[in-house]
Amino acid sequence: MEYLPNIVFAVLLLSGVLFFARNIGKIRRNIALGKDLEISDSKKERLKNLLMIALGQSKLVSRPVSGLLHIVVYLGFIIINIEVLEIIIDGLLGTHRILSGIGQAYGLLIGAFEILAVLVLLAVVVFWWRRNVQRIARFLNPEMKGWPKQDANLILYFEVVLMVLFLVMNATDVTFQEMNSGNVISQFIATWFSGFSESTLHMIERVAWWVHIGGILIFLNYLYYSKHLHILLAFPNVYYGAVNPKGQLDNMDAVTKEVKLMLDPNANPYATSSEDPHAIPDKFGASDATDLNWLQLLNAYSCTECGRCTSECPANQTGKLLSPRKIMMDTRDRIQDIGANIDANNGSFKDDGKQLLGDYISTEELWACTSCNACVEACPISINPLSIIMDMRRYLVMEQSAAPVELNNMMGNIENNGAPWPYNQMDRLNWSKNN
Repeated sequence: MEYLPNIVFAVLLLSGVLFFARNIGKIRRNIALGKDLEISDSKKERLKNLLMIALGQSKLVSRPVSGLLHIVVYLGFIIINIEVLEIIIDGLLGTHRILSGIGQAYGLLIGAFEILAVLVLLAVVVFWWRRNVQRIARFLNPEMKGWPKQDANLILYFEVVLMVLFLVMNATDVTFQEMNSGNVISQFIATWFSGFSESTLHMIERVAWWVHIGGILIFLNYLYYSKHLHILLAFPNVYYGAVNPKGQLDNMDAVTKEVKLMLDPNANPYATSSEDPHAIPDKFGASDATDLNWLQLLNAYSCTECGRCTSECPANQTGKLLSPRKIMMDTRDRIQDIGANIDANNGSFKDDGKQLLGDYISTEELWACTSCNACVEACPISINPLSIIMDMRRYLVMEQSAAPVELNNMMGNIENNGAPWPYNQMDRLNWSKNN
């Protein structure tokens, strides 16, 4: 019975880690359903972006209030994980505050944790106020109703509970309080329990300890269902994000292959893609999530739903249906549905009669985009909604000939007159004769 708590802790920890690993495996599988994309260029620039944008949070502070508050929560999350390490060691070995053996440094460390815990609590209260009382406009878009709103609030409640448990755990730990080092905040909370016996304080401390570590494991596995998956995915997403100028559109490999096919006298014009690397592909552009590349799917999973992209979108500002945030959320929902379909059908996808285009994202949303890259510039973790919009537009134009009338007229004029205007080359400068 002496080792029963350690065994229970080990089982709890192992179960949480295995469940987390299973969910991460599903995400990796789903992202791998996207088309191949080779990214091996500009390693120094990508590493710089990783350090500045992902670790340094440099793009967040463009909006100082939310940016600085987020940095407080981010630092609290990173640094307090050291305290979690101590809990894990104590739980497995049956020790108590094993890191206290490092001396005065331990007091400084825990003191910093306690200050951060209070700062995180204050930041969370402000975040909750902004969402639910002040009702910031970017949190009120239609796509933020229902689960997205609940999710945002649930994660705030999670953080409050975890921080409070940490402070209560310290305040009721008689051994820690007697150290009189590091209890910069918990010493004041300890006065609330001054009338309790030592055995009662020990019981409260143990309950807080167990609920705290249990809450952390629950939080870890909740990430799979939450927008806060970006805690993990923001780092690879930023590293693999585009480093070329934002106004530079990529050439379609499919079109390039078709041109090469036309110019290659030895190519087989009737070959399928699997037979000839120069053959015309089965589809131009994207109509479903699996037509996108793996980076676009990683973008979708990494979306923080902060709404900075949508609040900067000129189409959205003028009342158009387009919301870049919704594009990313819809893409994530679709690839999640595809993954669930595969899980339900023993590893193979069974046609569900749906696709990303039409069932999740409408053509009205796609054609409202001005291609200005404001959403790309605004994203704090280098997500590119425009790339998905452009691929789906390409499908509409090249597979369905479903471009708007104005665009079809322009493309016809370019083909016939060499310019977007409905005048032949001889008449193009006639306007200047009347001035």
